[in-house]
Amino acid sequence: MALCCLLRPPRWHLRSPPLWERSLATATTGKGKKKAREGCSPPEPSWEDRLANAVTPLWRLPYQEQLQVKYESQRKVLQTLASRLEELGIDAQKPGGLCCPLQPVVPSPIINGYRNKSTFSVNRGPDGNPKTVGLYVGTGKARNIVCVKANHLENMPPKHKQVAQCYEEFICASPLDSCILFHTGGHWRELVVRTTSRGHTMAIVTFHPQELGQEALAAQKALLKEFFTCGPGAVCALTSLYFQESTMTRCSHEQSPYQLLQGEPHIFEELCGLKFRISPDAFFQVNMAGAEVLYQAVGKLCQASGDTVLLDICCGTGTIGLSLARQVSKVIGVEVVEKAIEDARWNAAFNGISNCEFHSGKAEAVLPQLLASWEDARPLVAVVNPSRAGLHYRVVRAIRNCVSIRRLLYISCKPEGEAMRNFLELCCPPDPRKKLTGEPFAPVLAVPFDLFPHTVHCELVLLFTR
Repeated sequence: MALCCLLRPPRWHLRSPPLWERSLATATTGKGKKKAREGCSPPEPSWEDRLANAVTPLWRLPYQEQLQVKYESQRKVLQTLASRLEELGIDAQKPGGLCCPLQPVVPSPIINGYRNKSTFSVNRGPDGNPKTVGLYVGTGKARNIVCVKANHLENMPPKHKQVAQCYEEFICASPLDSCILFHTGGHWRELVVRTTSRGHTMAIVTFHPQELGQEALAAQKALLKEFFTCGPGAVCALTSLYFQESTMTRCSHEQSPYQLLQGEPHIFEELCGLKFRISPDAFFQVNMAGAEVLYQAVGKLCQASGDTVLLDICCGTGTIGLSLARQVSKVIGVEVVEKAIEDARWNAAFNGISNCEFHSGKAEAVLPQLLASWEDARPLVAVVNPSRAGLHYRVVRAIRNCVSIRRLLYISCKPEGEAMRNFLELCCPPDPRKKLTGEPFAPVLAVPFDLFPHTVHCELVLLFTR
């Protein structure tokens, strides 16, 4: 493509409807005639309903019924864990076949529009537009992916939908194609929108550079910035606009730096009376109001006293450790995302908290070394909040073999997945072959928190002691 075409500013107010838009009426009329001939066959659900059913499958249920569905799901998880422990020769059966008592699901203070982060894809929509910005219905494996706009989803706030709509308007006016499959070319990819209760909005655009030179890349960044500052996208009032060149599905800042095109480098949130700085790729609980309830409960379950050391594994921006720092003598945080650790250190300093130290690196590399030489006589309580992939076996082994850790809180949004493997490794009899030589833990209490209304997920806090 000629460079002059790439440099030409889009004429948003002059753009005529694209071919897919003009042909929509004809296609819809044809479908209508076909349905009329089919007579009494049930109507197909709309694309909007298909997306809502895929992303928020409980959206039709009253909220109390949603909580009951989630309670039953967590009950099955604990029954499965009890059965698996029985297979290992551990008498773990409690009333109801559970491995430990299960409390009712703690409801979310906010039910609709609670998400503070949304990731939008770019792909072909129901009308064939390859520059549709939305969420997927279907799977890549089945080759039936359709990208549907998310304007109707109840868990997403209006600001996220507004930024997504503006981004779609921008890429539809761009002479560059969307990047659907890396090997077939194209450039425009994902959009991430992050918001806070303070009214801050961060947008992160992912772009595949393909064979574009630096001058052409600079031109696209300038056009994107112009659109969101002076063009139609200015209505979004972005606090931060980031751009990331990426040649892979997911890319960290270390692999490909986030480039700030406009605004502030961070957005800020208030949680548990503290102010937190958030970088583009830092983890922060998606439901801030629900997270406050969760962290308050974690503080009580830790039973931390003034001489306790809190080990916060997968600490993100330090939210859990910092929210509990004044209850304990020391907080030690470990996190793989370097920028999140920078945020955690800034957050500690800004909030006047001096009894925290944060370590950057993979937990499986940092934690074994940290705990192997642990000689502190103070009580040590561990809180782990890993991704859905669970903890690396070296992390579990380090926790299991550290005699100072008598109390462990495992927070999981998918306990039926890889976390189940972690539970079994924590509780199984000593196994020298796996180097699990420490005294086993036992599950003593499970408390689910609904941080994801309208979905089937919730955050399970499982307390282990020994």
